[in-house]
Amino acid sequence: MWFLLTNTKMSLSGLQAKLALKLLPRHLCKMSSPKPGKKVRGSSSGSPLNALFDLLGQRWALGILWHLGDSSSTFRELQNRCAGISPSVLNNRLKDLRNAEIVARTLNGYVLTDRGKDLRSFIVPLTNWSATWSKEVYGYERPGMSERLQQEQSKS
Repeated sequence: MWFLLTNTKMSLSGLQAKLALKLLPRHLCKMSSPKPGKKVRGSSSGSPLNALFDLLGQRWALGILWHLGDSSSTFRELQNRCAGISPSVLNNRLKDLRNAEIVARTLNGYVLTDRGKDLRSFIVPLTNWSATWSKEVYGYERPGMSERLQQEQSKS
């Protein structure tokens, strides 16, 4: 410990904070939601596109966006649709997506906002592209994906 303190420019309080973050459970060390203009993964300037990619790249963000679709879902329904998601991760993602005005909470549950529906309209074609890419390049076709994509296309 003495070696660390004498050979670093970090203050004792900074070192204590860093150690505390390592010792605390991960859910207590929640980082803030990605925002344009702030440093985000992939961009020190926080470009809007990188901020959006950072937000959507968080665990389950795209899954929540996909499963909300055109209908509302309660927390429990959404948790069941996103099989395997923990309540704390779902709660954090919903909070992030609400802060970004992509998802809203209503009396009937969670819904996509107009902004969220607009974003989803860009994700569906990207999903189509990725399914074709996966099949042609890697020979992998996810079971049930063709049917789900046809359902999505029939909605629009």
